[in-house]
Amino acid sequence: MVYLARSKAKICPLSLISKKEGISFDYLEKIISRLEKAGLVKSKKGVQGGYLLEKKPSKIRIGEIVMALEGKPSIIGCLAEKEFCPRMKKCLTRNVWKKLQEALIKALNSITLADLIK
Repeated sequence: MVYLARSKAKICPLSLISKKEGISFDYLEKIISRLEKAGLVKSKKGVQGGYLLEKKPSKIRIGEIVMALEGKPSIIGCLAEKEFCPRMKKCLTRNVWKKLQEALIKALNSITLADLIK
């Protein structure tokens, strides 16, 4: 995403991004697919094809990127959407973990892609 943001709306082929960023092409394909499904990048087909950002870097929050790639951040298993803990209703520390998770999400959403490339 940083590479695409720095490219200033130029179409970037995955092979170039892979080479410049030192990321395996196959892994990058998986990443870009998730980002595209989340509406953060768009593809341009053809010989001169590649990828570019769907929105301006100032409109893309880091929280959106994390959510697209990893799902909702969860600092402890019992807060994960798919996890269940039988002690959930009795747990004295769950509210502490929940507040920390909310703070993490808020922090991630306070940073934009433009902030990273400054």
